[in-house]
Amino acid sequence: MTWTIPNTLTLLRLLAAPGVAVMFLYFNRPWADWLALALFIGAAATDWFDGYLARLWKQESRFGAMLDPIADKAMVLIALLVITGLSGMNPWILLPATLIFFRETFVSGLREFLGATAGTLKVTKLAKWKTTAQMVAIGILFLGTGLDFLERGRGPTVGGLARLSDGPAGWATFVGIVLLWIAAGLTLVTGWEYFRKSLPHLKDPK
Repeated sequence: MTWTIPNTLTLLRLLAAPGVAVMFLYFNRPWADWLALALFIGAAATDWFDGYLARLWKQESRFGAMLDPIADKAMVLIALLVITGLSGMNPWILLPATLIFFRETFVSGLREFLGATAGTLKVTKLAKWKTTAQMVAIGILFLGTGLDFLERGRGPTVGGLARLSDGPAGWATFVGIVLLWIAAGLTLVTGWEYFRKSLPHLKDPK
């Protein structure tokens, strides 16, 4: 494997994924929120740059193709764990997060089962939009939790989040939740597409 700039950016994105959670172990809020947001945005930006640079410089590789979706999933799932905790297990966050976790686990297991034929489950444009929607939603939700803590001096209570009447924090939280539900919908649609494409490979031999 050649350590090209695109591959390095992808690896850095993978390493940044657990860093989002680590921010809350070593920093007090709202600094942890801002640092997690900055790290998440920086890592999300590499999701576009690594692919663009790989195509531009003709440095596409099997290693990059393998690592890129893993880094994306790690970023999204770890960040969702943190957001769910910060939201006090609010059902408006918990339910779409659960749907996203379910789909990602299902598709990953499906790819593993298909083995050599997993190439039939190529990433579609809709799946890329799904990932984008997830990342934007998570970024805005981090902004909302940070503003909420900054304005009220505490995190949301169990089942509660900043409301529209709470000003910028409420609006950021509302927009983030709406985008998260949209992302969850796209997640289920793309998951069904992958399952449908895999059906011919799941039939028992006669």
